[in-house]
Amino acid sequence: MLKAQKKKVRVLIVDDSALIRQLLTEILGADPSIEVVGTAPDAYAAREAIKRLNPDVLTLDVEMPKMDGIQFLRNLMRLRPMPVVMCSSLTAQGAAVTLDALALGAVDFVTKPKVDVAHRLADYAAELTSKVIGAAGARVRAQTAEPSVTGAGPTKFAQKLGVDTLLPRVTGAAQPPGPQRIVAIGASTGGTEAIREVLSQLPANVPGIVIAQHIPKAFSGPFAARMNASSALRVCEAEDGQEILPGHAYVAPGDRHLVVAREGAHLRCRLNDGAPVQRHKPSVDVLFRSVAQSAGRNAICVMLTGMGRDGAAGMLELREAGAACIAQDEASSVVWGMPGAAQAAGAVESLHPLAAIAARIVELCAARASARHDAA
Repeated sequence: MLKAQKKKVRVLIVDDSALIRQLLTEILGADPSIEVVGTAPDAYAAREAIKRLNPDVLTLDVEMPKMDGIQFLRNLMRLRPMPVVMCSSLTAQGAAVTLDALALGAVDFVTKPKVDVAHRLADYAAELTSKVIGAAGARVRAQTAEPSVTGAGPTKFAQKLGVDTLLPRVTGAAQPPGPQRIVAIGASTGGTEAIREVLSQLPANVPGIVIAQHIPKAFSGPFAARMNASSALRVCEAEDGQEILPGHAYVAPGDRHLVVAREGAHLRCRLNDGAPVQRHKPSVDVLFRSVAQSAGRNAICVMLTGMGRDGAAGMLELREAGAACIAQDEASSVVWGMPGAAQAAGAVESLHPLAAIAARIVELCAARASARHDAA
């Protein structure tokens, strides 16, 4: 009996550049699990093509004539929600517009391919196909109100190295944790909007928060600024040597690993320019392992929506060190890859819908403060 062939992901490419349309068609068409069903040079042609071809995923140019990608996406997510991967330039304007697109409901984004750099096209092709396939399985919801802010990050396709190559696991007797509490958050696909929702609900007196979101260098600064504007916390892009203070949140730069180091009774941000870990830089595994080593049971660990399994191993180390470990549930995740991997690894104590994550963090902070007071 013949095995049923797996259904291909049907993709429509929307870009005003004929060269980019051709390049994306060749890249995606080379993957046996993807079928490029059509291309369109502008939003109006795309609208008709969607009706005629019924694609599973749309790749959408941010800047187009007649109607820009943001306005088209806004209409699309209101009238016919579907998975969209944005194509963006790595500029300040490109970052701002792409963050807006992700807030409107786009699943993910890739940067514009550099057609003059042939040796990097293999990496770009791997990133693009991975994100398109991931988007096909994402949960997309209709937009009923104008959102505020978001962003998402690209996957690094360098050699897949483990966290041990950058931050060795401590063996022998563990160093007792210092008195300072800390919250560590990891996320990827769909994570920027998830992070915004969590931070916007937290009070200004929570312990310091460190965040690893898969995002490129040009986007992490604007993303941190948007988070700062939408919450009671002071949110910034992390700098090397910064002390981690209550009521502050520190976002890993898009081209550095964020490591938490303990210096006496204080915790500090340390930036590391080592190789990508699990193909990511920043890596959630690196951040979580460093928090396990520096804060141990005084940490609260949160895994939000994301594709892949980065952070699962580090979260398990945090749980083994006595930290409280929670994750976003499948129903509210755009992609339940990273939370699902952490759950499968036995690293998660409890799952929560996104809307309940902030309240659970506050509860855990209060419970741990009470336990420390009783033990004193």
